[in-house]
Amino acid sequence: MEPIRLATCTYQEFAPHMGIPVRTTAGHPRFSLPYQLAGHARLITPTRELLKINARDAYEFSYRRLLNGNGLENIRRELATIAAASGSDGPLVLLCFDRFDKLRPPNDWCHRRMAAAYWTELTGEEVPELGAKPMSDQTPPPTLFDF
Repeated sequence: MEPIRLATCTYQEFAPHMGIPVRTTAGHPRFSLPYQLAGHARLITPTRELLKINARDAYEFSYRRLLNGNGLENIRRELATIAAASGSDGPLVLLCFDRFDKLRPPNDWCHRRMAAAYWTELTGEEVPELGAKPMSDQTPPPTLFDF
């Protein structure tokens, strides 16, 4: 089967030149988007029950159980269907709300990055993040003593 190119980003940071926008959230954005979504990847969308879990380890364990239960091949078929219906050859960009540049450790995580890690582990295909980097990955601003 031909690889599916994936990337991740936020609804807010996504721009059409990045690829094909795909919803992965339980709810629709509550703000207007300057682009049209190509589809909803339901098999990688966390359940509302999952969204109540605040601890990363517990969330990731439960989310991976959901992904495993849905199965990689079923997820791949769903994503391939969205890609084919879009009529574009760009990567599918899995969207959610969490902006990593606004989150500080230990809360700089979300399901889209967990889905990306899951995909990479099982397929070997890298899934880049197109949004801003997490605060923990950014170089801190210089202090007076750095000059």
